[in-house]
Amino acid sequence: MAKSGILVIVSALVVLAVCGVFAEEKEYVLTLDYTNLTETVAKHNFIVLEFYAPWCGHCKNLAPEYEKAASELSSHDPPIVLAKYDASDEANRELSKQYEIQGFPTIKILRDGGKKVQEYNGPREAAGIVSYLKKQVGPASAEIKSKEDATNLIDEKSIFVVGIFPDPSGEKFENYLTLAEKLRGEVDFAHTVDAKHLPRGGPVNKPTLRLLKPFDELFVDFEDFEVDAMEKFISESSIPIVTIFDNDPNNHPYVNKFFEGTNAKALLFVNFSSDFDAFKSKYNDVAVLYKGDGVSFLLGDVEAGQGAFEYFGLKPEQAPVIIIMDTEAQKYVKDHVEPDAVAAYLKDYKDGKLKPHVKSQPIPEVNDEPVKVVVRDTLQDMVYNSGKSVLLEFYAPWCGHCKSLAPILDEVAVSFESDPDVLIAKLDATANDLPKGDFDVQGFPTMYFRSASGNLSQYNGERTKEAIIEFIENNRDKPAQSDSAKVDSAKDEL
Repeated sequence: MAKSGILVIVSALVVLAVCGVFAEEKEYVLTLDYTNLTETVAKHNFIVLEFYAPWCGHCKNLAPEYEKAASELSSHDPPIVLAKYDASDEANRELSKQYEIQGFPTIKILRDGGKKVQEYNGPREAAGIVSYLKKQVGPASAEIKSKEDATNLIDEKSIFVVGIFPDPSGEKFENYLTLAEKLRGEVDFAHTVDAKHLPRGGPVNKPTLRLLKPFDELFVDFEDFEVDAMEKFISESSIPIVTIFDNDPNNHPYVNKFFEGTNAKALLFVNFSSDFDAFKSKYNDVAVLYKGDGVSFLLGDVEAGQGAFEYFGLKPEQAPVIIIMDTEAQKYVKDHVEPDAVAAYLKDYKDGKLKPHVKSQPIPEVNDEPVKVVVRDTLQDMVYNSGKSVLLEFYAPWCGHCKSLAPILDEVAVSFESDPDVLIAKLDATANDLPKGDFDVQGFPTMYFRSASGNLSQYNGERTKEAIIEFIENNRDKPAQSDSAKVDSAKDEL
């Protein structure tokens, strides 16, 4: 190539570099670790922190959206800072525990130098993140001074809470602001001196909490301004008398609130295309009858409820089916239910006449692999009453960590094949109900060891063959010493 041609190319590269084409793109999301997390949070009155793991697919999907949001929010007045923290890194884990991270990604909003911690419950795409966080940095409760203010603030399709205070001062008003600060991000709040500005409800002449909603009676008033009482009122009033579970995204927020609620739950699944009208009115009557009696009601479409059917170990062809989950996680199921039978089934539940439904996979016809398969219906015989020391893994079929552990457990099981007193086993915790009390399974895989004498301990060591075998040997029952052995031992001591 001619010298002049090379000079042209070099010159072009220089120009491109100067223009920033080859310059590193600025990252707006701060990357924190254990060395600077506490210090950085302490410097900010408001900072958003994502706890992530590099291998997490949801985290990878969130990353570009989170970066876009951070870029836009960097020019907000004042700037809103977004940061991330690799909670899977061994060195970072100790600080992660302080924030009670249970899964990835988890996003927290930290205020006042980290003294106040709030869950981020907003969207996961850039525009939604930006909109949600802009609301978070403003006042917890906006003031409504006119009907125009109300129109601009109140979303007719969402829950909205308004405090009506003819005199916005005193303990009740302060309690209201405390609640608005506590629940900001979950519910939108505003306050006004005159109810005439609001789109629904009549005039009031004393402090009143008014909840506006797009279903049932459209608004409901409340006059107890204790913070806990207001929070309970909002929680219970934000769920429809009957929550509809279908493919309409407008219903999804109420479905989430339904499952997050602390009441017992009645779920009726029918084919909406053929059975909706036959059940809706009668089911609504039952829900009204038990309103305020500790039961929440959901009417779901079989097509939309595939995940629920899998969770309860049911099949769509069993619909119409009603499921009741009590506050102790006991489940009661009646399939092929008729519309007129729903009320009687709820009464039997309230009267304590129903037998709990226990989900179990079928008992395996062949169970000859090194790691034995346990199901709910064999748990008693194979674990509790086996007379053996049992290492039991609780796993999920989709769990990558469980798949990595599988060959290691096979090796452990093979090493104990000639030992009649030790059993290595596994149970699919997504397909079998666990007995209440003994096993606390919060993630996968979880391993418990139960000695032959009944001592139960969770295994939290390294997931290696050697470490697991050492744990079993250290925690299994020691064989009782025979009388002759005791005499021999005494002789040795003499």
